[in-house]
Amino acid sequence: MKKLFLFVLLSFAAFQGAEAKKTQKLPKVDNIIYMIGDGMGLCHVSMLQIEGKYAPTSFDRAHNVALIKSYSTNNRVILMIGDGMGLAQTGALMIDSGYAPLSFDRAQHIALVKTYSANNRVTDSAAAGTALATGFKTDNGTLGMTPDGEIVESIIAKASKSGFATGLVATCYLQHATPAAFYAHVKSRNESDKISFDFMESGIDVAFGGGRKIFEKAYKESGKNYVDLLKAEGYEVLFDQKEMDGVASGKVIGLFAEENLPTLKEGRGDYLARATEKALEILTADVRADKKKGFVMMVEGSQIDYRSHANDLEGMLAEMRDFDAAIKVAMDYADAHPNTLVVVCADHETSGLAIPSNKTDFTLPESGINYSFGTSSHTGVMLPVYLYGAGAETIKGIMENSELSVALQRLIKVAE
Repeated sequence: MKKLFLFVLLSFAAFQGAEAKKTQKLPKVDNIIYMIGDGMGLCHVSMLQIEGKYAPTSFDRAHNVALIKSYSTNNRVILMIGDGMGLAQTGALMIDSGYAPLSFDRAQHIALVKTYSANNRVTDSAAAGTALATGFKTDNGTLGMTPDGEIVESIIAKASKSGFATGLVATCYLQHATPAAFYAHVKSRNESDKISFDFMESGIDVAFGGGRKIFEKAYKESGKNYVDLLKAEGYEVLFDQKEMDGVASGKVIGLFAEENLPTLKEGRGDYLARATEKALEILTADVRADKKKGFVMMVEGSQIDYRSHANDLEGMLAEMRDFDAAIKVAMDYADAHPNTLVVVCADHETSGLAIPSNKTDFTLPESGINYSFGTSSHTGVMLPVYLYGAGAETIKGIMENSELSVALQRLIKVAE
């Protein structure tokens, strides 16, 4: 027994020693004030912020993002956006998985972001995407511009100019609001022709998604062939997902659907995880071959939002499982490439999902649960941010969604 105790003690000491090398020495704590809001969820705190017209509350003092300057070893950022994904969607996935470990559980640090736009307490994907991409809040419907029309650059655009490779992966068409927020500048997200033109000038190195029909429409009036134009910009153009297997480097665009890719129920398969893995492979090769500083890539689980709008529980859970698989690819990559930061977040929550107990007598054993959708629209609740890898410890607390973008730009030293 003494030998076992000694072994455990030595193992614990070795673990603590290894951890101490990774982290700063813990501060001396004499007093702990543990405050429990009985029944208080993220929605309750969000409601308080909204009712107070976003004036600072005591909760907002849990904030340190402004202290971030730079992180010298970070040169790869993988930003993963679950469109419409709130805490309840993640909770539903955990319950549906029997609480088996998920990729979300690997997060080393957690933060919270406020999602309101410049003109609405409930954002849309365009305004939220712009905030996450550029660091500026804007009006609903606007992409890559401030409310007064000033063009603002995304972290991808700034990174590209600073010598980084860049990439986009989505399960929607590439001209849709979230991916477009990283390269387009339009007053209305419905200006699909202009968004297509902006992509052509973006210089993004790798892009996988849908959008053939939208590109074709944009260039139809001028009589130009969008495929020829993409090739002239140096892209290898793919139309079949199987073609990804034959590409290992260079500028690549995969247009795998006329508009959105199919849902998982319709047979999309493991596209998102495979496309994420392939994009990482290509960007890594390009960084090496072209002596780039690193890369910035955005991956969107686009159709979590679609299924949530439809109040389709099984469809939403399928999209969440699919997104979790893509997160695993990114986190595994970060394990193999230590200078990588994986950031998992959402642009807004969709459906007002709640997970109530079937009974109100909590002295009973398991009483079952119910999944309750409150709306078919978006909500104004704060959202979690899951961080993993290099620099994860520098982003925590409550912040604006725009501040998250600024923090990431500072980490790779492209902030203005």
